[in-house]
Amino acid sequence: MFTIRTARREDAPEILSLIREIAEYEHLAHEVVATEPLIDAAVFGPRPCVEVLIAESDGKVAAFALFFQNFSTFLGRPGIFLEDIFVRPQFRRRGIGRALFRRVAAIAVERNCGRLEWAVLDWNKPALDFYRSLGAVAMSDWTTHRLTGPALQRLAAEP
Repeated sequence: MFTIRTARREDAPEILSLIREIAEYEHLAHEVVATEPLIDAAVFGPRPCVEVLIAESDGKVAAFALFFQNFSTFLGRPGIFLEDIFVRPQFRRRGIGRALFRRVAAIAVERNCGRLEWAVLDWNKPALDFYRSLGAVAMSDWTTHRLTGPALQRLAAEP
C-alpha cells in the first residue's frame, strides 16, 4: 500500500535525492547542479515556483512528481507541466506512477487547466509505453528548444 501527499519543507533533501536518481537513470547526472537550498527556495520559499507530490510506501519515500503551472495562449487557460515523475526501482509496478499521474491530472482539472504536458527522452521505451497506456499523445510536430548557461547570459545582456 502507498499514500500520496504534498511535499513538506523537511522533504527537501529527499526531493534532491530523487532528482539525482532520475538524472542517473536518464544518464544526465553530470547536469545536476541543484542544491538543497535551491530546492527549498523553489518549492517552499516565499514565492514557490514548483509543487511536489511525494508517494510513500512502507514508511519510505517511493516516488515524486514535480510540476508547475504554465499557460496556453491558444486555449486561453492555464496548464500544468510535469517536469519530473520518478518511481524508485524497488517500488515500481505497484501503481504508484499511475496514481501520481492521476493526482496531477486531478489538480489540473480542479484548476480548470486546459492540458497536462511533459517531456520524455526518446530512448525511454518503458516510460513511452506507460504514457501511451494513459492515453497520452506524443507531440511529434514540436521541437523543444533551450537556452542555458553562456547562451542565456549572452542573449540577456544584448542591448
